[in-house]
Amino acid sequence: MTQNSASSPAHVAIIGGGPAGLMAAEVLSQAGIRVDLYDGMPSVGRKFLLAGVGGMNITHSEAYPAFLSRYAERAPQIAPLLRGFDADALCQWIHDLGIETFIGSSGRVFPTDMKAAPLLRAWLKRLRDSGVVIHTRHRWLGWDEHGALRIDSPEGEITVKPDATLLALGGGSWSRLGSDGAWMLPLEQHGVGLAPLQPSNCGFEVQAWSDLMVSKFAGAPLKNIAIGLNDDIPRLGECVITATGIEGSLIYALSAPIRESINQYGAAVIHIDLLPGRPVDKLQTALSKPRGSRSMAKHLHSQVGIDGVKAALLRELTDAATFADPALLARAIKALPLTLVKTRPLDEAISSAGGVTFEAMDERLMLKALPGVFCAGEMLDWEAPTGGYLLTGCFASGRAAGLGIVQWLKS
Repeated sequence: MTQNSASSPAHVAIIGGGPAGLMAAEVLSQAGIRVDLYDGMPSVGRKFLLAGVGGMNITHSEAYPAFLSRYAERAPQIAPLLRGFDADALCQWIHDLGIETFIGSSGRVFPTDMKAAPLLRAWLKRLRDSGVVIHTRHRWLGWDEHGALRIDSPEGEITVKPDATLLALGGGSWSRLGSDGAWMLPLEQHGVGLAPLQPSNCGFEVQAWSDLMVSKFAGAPLKNIAIGLNDDIPRLGECVITATGIEGSLIYALSAPIRESINQYGAAVIHIDLLPGRPVDKLQTALSKPRGSRSMAKHLHSQVGIDGVKAALLRELTDAATFADPALLARAIKALPLTLVKTRPLDEAISSAGGVTFEAMDERLMLKALPGVFCAGEMLDWEAPTGGYLLTGCFASGRAAGLGIVQWLKS
């Protein structure tokens, strides 16, 4: 570690210009520490901006116990980070940037204009005004034999030896925006504990759809349904049929247990309730009514309101005997089994699971194998569903790592 004189400020290098890296830069600059931030892309915050294209869902307003539960088995490790910077603190921070927020009907929190760009512009101005120097098109390559950071810049390779380093390099999804997981190798070479990167908030594939499903219904939304895995209570929501399987917000919410079931058993069976508001006995009664000369498709439409993609899915996943028996058909409508056999590729996923394990770090998010090197953001081994939980976790971990660096430098 480079030693500073009493008169010169400590110097920290941050690798990665996403929410975690930028938040750490803010904490460090406010503490009077000199910060250089390096990002391999032509501009910072690219994944943050793309995530906000359909409406910048920044966090969620639900009560803390439910909020924390979204981090599943990593909730004990995420809890200390959220105690330092929870959803309310994040909203206040946004307001301090001059950006107002509102709570949507789902409880999700958005900037008033629903855009990420104004927030990022205001944030970058504040960082630059505080002295943070941002270097774009600077890609981290690892360390040299002297422990200096190797960085590929437009002028060629340079080396930097700061007093501390923060790695905030994202996960392994959306590589075109810089999150390509290439950081795994140099960390592995230095003995850092890593969990394999896997898709999270992702779509899944079926063994094969029929030609009819692909040609007529790929891209069709399944609305007002519920999906359950194993004996869990089905969740309400919507998703989309794809040419290879199924994806969308309801599937993303269940992606972790679906993925782990596939990892363990080779497949996962979800059950789709096509009519969550209708009890099975009422459906059976309606379907038992004589249909006369009407086709089964018209009977389904007139008696229970099933048509289009829901009717096609029902045909796809049941046999003739089920369609001929009102009791069996009613049960199929309430729990239609769909077998999923694999995730879509990691690079298509909204986020990734795996990365630097919490066991590889101390409570300050410093790597035990590399003193003075800290990690934050999506490159840590945690995952959360969409809905603002991912971003909140990234912001909170960046702030915690920044405070950890300040503490370590002082000690």
